[in-house]
Amino acid sequence: MDIEPRKQGRQARAKATASDIVEAAARILEGERMDTLTTNRIAERAGVSIGSLYQYFPNKEAILASLVRRERSNLLADVQRIAAGAAGTAAKIDALIDAGLEHQFARPRLALQLEYIEQTLDIGPEAQELATRLADTITDIVRAHAPHADRNAARDIVAICHAIINTAAITGETDTKGLRQRLQRAVYGYLGESNCGYRKAD
Repeated sequence: MDIEPRKQGRQARAKATASDIVEAAARILEGERMDTLTTNRIAERAGVSIGSLYQYFPNKEAILASLVRRERSNLLADVQRIAAGAAGTAAKIDALIDAGLEHQFARPRLALQLEYIEQTLDIGPEAQELATRLADTITDIVRAHAPHADRNAARDIVAICHAIINTAAITGETDTKGLRQRLQRAVYGYLGESNCGYRKAD
């Protein structure tokens, strides 16, 4: 199945139309039943004709793949911005936790829907590439804070945080402050630092 967008012009209007179509799909996932997610409904929600939609995307799956890519790119950009900042390493780790929470809870229903949808799309190589780029960036931060940590530590920390955040979202948890504290305990505990004063001075 073709999940690539069709070739698009470089004009701002064309880019805006494609973006509107992707965002329309996101809003349907957030507020409507899954069975209403059709190309006709997406076009209607985006305010474009079905013919215009097909100029940009060959099918619904290509729109969803573009939505997954958009959300992944946003997360990666946040992580890279944190890594490039001037904050200390512990502050960067805390900021990474905050980025994970924001990614999940800014639009919680959408995030949960995309967790499922991502498994149905043939974007495995892309997912692996993103995981590698995230791991590389996070590894640099983690090893600067805890030199004993290896590359696997970054992957483990991502997996731990992802599991805790997803479980909290699925069960309807809304106390992000308490969740943040639990994530800190999990991360710094994994790195061998004790709770309450667990973070080393930068």
